Amino acid sequence: MTGKIKVWGRVTSSNVKKVLWLADELKLAVEQTDIGGKHGGVDTPEYRALNPNGRIPTIEDDDFVLWESNAIIRYLCEKYGGEAFYPGDARQRADINRWLDWSLSILSPIDSKIFIATIRTPEAKQNKVELAKMVEQAGQAYAIMDRHLKDRLFFANERFSLADLVLSIFYDRWSRNPFLTTRPETPYADAWLARVREREGFRKFVAIPLE
Repeated sequence: MTGKIKVWGRVTSSNVKKVLWLADELKLAVEQTDIGGKHGGVDTPEYRALNPNGRIPTIEDDDFVLWESNAIIRYLCEKYGGEAFYPGDARQRADINRWLDWSLSILSPIDSKIFIATIRTPEAKQNKVELAKMVEQAGQAYAIMDRHLKDRLFFANERFSLADLVLSIFYDRWSRNPFLTTRPETPYADAWLARVREREGFRKFVAIPLE
């Protein structure tokens, strides 16, 4: 058993959403504190002692401190019975890890640029030419997802896993971004997202206003 796991990070952060959603799936008690963004707090000596990067999220599980969102969700599964989302079989786990790493190396960099250039930038100041280039680049990444999902219900092992949890957060905000009036068609990814959106954790932690 464990006491409440402390989660440092604002609820609107895509990386914090991963942790809160998984903790909810695992029925873990969480004490969440809004820091980062408009809340500030990441540059204080106290927080830097926990996370020298000054980024979010960070968790405290008793006396264990951990940062980096994908490392956190792997840890929670490994410690708190999350094999349904992160199986112990080496090949099944590697399949999930591939997509978790891909989300950081390929998807997140361009997705974050688009998010900042639209949701975080007043429309009058948005660079439409540069945005169109970024949308094209992101569209290529989402097309990879779409092709993978053509004959699959979920990303790995034919069941909902950490791969779906993480990638759906990115794909949801891409799909809901009101400034992206043209996107490539990705019907298989759309159908997959509709399935993921049925999960209670998605409705609680992901289906919230973009900011």
